[in-house]
Amino acid sequence: MNFRGIIPPIVTPFDRDGEISENLLRNEMKLCIDAGVDGLSVGGSTGEGPTLRDEELAYLIGIAREYTGENKPVVCGVMRTCTRDAVRAGLAAKQAGADAIMVTPTAYNVLVPNEQGMYDFYKTISEQVGLPIIIYNVVPQNTISPKLFARLVNDTEYVRGIKQSVGGIQALYADIMEVGDRANVYAATDDMIYSCFELGAAGAISAILSVFPDKCVQMWKYAQAGEHEKGLAIQSSLYSKWQCLGGNQFPIRMKYALKVLGRDTGYCRSPITYLPEDEKEAIRAAFGK
Repeated sequence: MNFRGIIPPIVTPFDRDGEISENLLRNEMKLCIDAGVDGLSVGGSTGEGPTLRDEELAYLIGIAREYTGENKPVVCGVMRTCTRDAVRAGLAAKQAGADAIMVTPTAYNVLVPNEQGMYDFYKTISEQVGLPIIIYNVVPQNTISPKLFARLVNDTEYVRGIKQSVGGIQALYADIMEVGDRANVYAATDDMIYSCFELGAAGAISAILSVFPDKCVQMWKYAQAGEHEKGLAIQSSLYSKWQCLGGNQFPIRMKYALKVLGRDTGYCRSPITYLPEDEKEAIRAAFGK
């Protein structure tokens, strides 16, 4: 299966009681598939993955598979605080039909291990789950270095990619220079996605893909065709829009931006419940509404 290209992380729409809204979820998946994306990702940061139980991940995977068919991958986020629970979530994702898991390093500050601990974390998941693993390098206090990534690619059967979300475009390039010939490096610098493609990213798994799937698919095509000016023009047109979405509790800002665009994606799960009016105003201004 091809794990390259545009793989948007789908928002998880919740109702007021914090339950998943299937109809709204299906709307977002269909919109992305109709835009020509190369796969779907569920249960990541955009999908409020840390709030989702294993059975809810399995539920999202089952619905995503209806839209991807058998030829496009479903990637499931695994965001847990210990190896045992990450393995359990990975096995639930595998049983539900996921093609790969995107595993976040442990994040709770006093439980952040050293590099050998993270090596054991990913090696154990590889051995016990047996699905392709994309490292979701997003935790500032627990980053996976290019050399550790290379070690995991060399020593494990299933660590086969990294989504580079910390350190910006420079960190992505460092990964490509270290391991780019042996594993996939995915872009997640939302405001510079096209530039990441030009540096050699294997694709992207990034929130902006879910907001503008059609434009991101087009950027990927322009990158493959070497049409630099066209791809850069799209990136530039989206740059200011992303500036008011990123940062802490970004799912609620993203859902509000989608509402501004006419897409109902419900609520976030508590405690991400409040968006100040000044932030709403900034989003409306950036999106020309």
